[in-house]
Amino acid sequence: MPDANPRNLRNVREITRRDMLFSLARVPNTSRILVASSENKVLELDAGQANPTARELADHGRYVTCVRLAGNTVISGGYDNRLIWWDLQANRQIRTNDTHTRQLRQLAVSPDGSKLASVADDMVCKLWNVSDGTLIRDLRGHEERTPTHFTSMLYCCAFSNDGTKLATGDRVGRVCIWNVANGERLSTVEVPSLYTWDATQRIRSIGGVRSLAFSPDGTQIAVGGVGQIGNVDGLSGPSRVEVHDWARRTRVHEFQGTQQGLFNKLVWHPQNHWLCAIGGGGNGFVAFHNMANRTMIHQMNLPMHVHDSTFSEDWTTLYHAGHNKIVVQEMRP
Repeated sequence: MPDANPRNLRNVREITRRDMLFSLARVPNTSRILVASSENKVLELDAGQANPTARELADHGRYVTCVRLAGNTVISGGYDNRLIWWDLQANRQIRTNDTHTRQLRQLAVSPDGSKLASVADDMVCKLWNVSDGTLIRDLRGHEERTPTHFTSMLYCCAFSNDGTKLATGDRVGRVCIWNVANGERLSTVEVPSLYTWDATQRIRSIGGVRSLAFSPDGTQIAVGGVGQIGNVDGLSGPSRVEVHDWARRTRVHEFQGTQQGLFNKLVWHPQNHWLCAIGGGGNGFVAFHNMANRTMIHQMNLPMHVHDSTFSEDWTTLYHAGHNKIVVQEMRP
């Protein structure tokens, strides 16, 4: 089958919601998706239908900010500082972990499905054994306070394609690269362009690393968020991505979207055909960047601020979750 062409990207379905959706996972080889909702629950629905009925799974009692699927196990976290493990087939809760001391921000499952990484505003990344929910180790490399003594946040995490490395990114633009096998910190990459300190209008820290993706060979890390913000009231700044050689700690490439806002999701095609950056400001946007010749392939708007996205196995279908909507897109050869 010829490679899917990002220039042919088009919306095929919009599902209106009353809630905000902060995270998204998909059951392999289906259009069934799992979403983390501001209505305090994990929901399952069929995005192949125009008006799907949502099935309620885990109930966190507070905002659910992250959900991932490992085999038949749904794992979710949120403002309640807990991980809830849910058997999707049996439709029952397996276990609950009181994990972090502050709210969870993101989860990542290793490519082989054996490990789970969780990051939270306590500035700790925790590595878990998926099979029994036991903690493997804590990874600590991010400061709890910003240089101007504000509380920091640990926003995101991502495994390399071979599962040997894990990246974590925080509010001030620090990215730590970890050896998954032994917990050694392999490198620290600083990306200060994604962090704004406003000492005049509101005296606060803004921005941070909101998305991460390793290159297919694992030698580079793409780091996404928002560039320098001029209007702190409107959080108005250019959506921005930097690409670093993490071992040498050097920036090798950078690009900005045409829209103002955050790149909340980065997906690097496994054959390096493109790097896809997705996010939102007042609305949403998606951009495909050619990493070989460093040119933008295609950009387009989306009808809502997007928090999370995922591709189908053949890379022709793209699912987005965000503010009050789910959007399904297709890009055919």
